[in-house]
Amino acid sequence: MPDKPAEADLQIHELIRERRSGRTFSGRPVKESTLRALLEAARWAPSCFNEQPWRFIVARRTDRAEFERMLSCLAPANQRWAGAASVLMISVASLLFASNRKRNRHAFHDVGLATAQLTLEAEARGLSVHQMAGFSVERASELYAIPRAFEPVTAIAIGPPGDLQDLPADLRDKELAPRMRRAQTEFVFVSRWGRAL
Repeated sequence: MPDKPAEADLQIHELIRERRSGRTFSGRPVKESTLRALLEAARWAPSCFNEQPWRFIVARRTDRAEFERMLSCLAPANQRWAGAASVLMISVASLLFASNRKRNRHAFHDVGLATAQLTLEAEARGLSVHQMAGFSVERASELYAIPRAFEPVTAIAIGPPGDLQDLPADLRDKELAPRMRRAQTEFVFVSRWGRAL
């Protein structure tokens, strides 16, 4: 994967600067202890009322049938490159609070926090993580018998980075494109909506 740290306007932690959603994976296995450590990082994420609404369904490349099953949930455009990952996951949100069965409108936010911690732990261990919205929620729900009070959130590809030359040309171009982010003036406001801090 090309070395393209974020061109941050201010000093931020190296793990954040280096983190990218790359599409290159070597396919080499991820150790069980490493995979468990990533999930442990997710486990310790903050959540509303400590509800911990995240769940993860995991498919390892070493179990080819299960891996192909999860891969079949991805959009064809994502299958092109995610098939080289070592691990595929689907994150799932518990939509209701356990205590009163009322809707937890923070569930997706909290699943995102858990996934972010998993992602940074992976980065610290030299692994790539790419989260995808491009997957079939319906197919995942059916294939994995996900209960109605839960909803798939994202598909996730994890593994050691691979060789950029293994990607098709159009995806290689995306990997080499400049990294872009909105300026803080576009999303940080004070006093009223749209007034930049």
